[in-house]
Amino acid sequence: MNDSLNTPSVTDEAQPPHMKHSCEHHAECMKIIQAILDGEATEEEKDHFRDNMDKCIPCIESYRLEKCIKDSLNFKLEKKPCPQSILNTIISKINS
Repeated sequence: MNDSLNTPSVTDEAQPPHMKHSCEHHAECMKIIQAILDGEATEEEKDHFRDNMDKCIPCIESYRLEKCIKDSLNFKLEKKPCPQSILNTIISKINS
């Protein structure tokens, strides 16, 4: 079983008193979370997220959920190379 599935929820653990229970900019945080999980985040985005993780319960929970989903999909999906004929067709349509 995936270890991230066994990670207790932040809401199940004792929470430091400085933790936020709502995120005023959750949509922006979700974009950063996706960029981090996709390996496309800038260092500035990573730093912002690290700072935010120390104080925002919704962002912690969203990160854990998104990571769990991504890990599950990577584990379950079989990766197969795309046939060269399909690649050639796509490239020719792009170039035309």
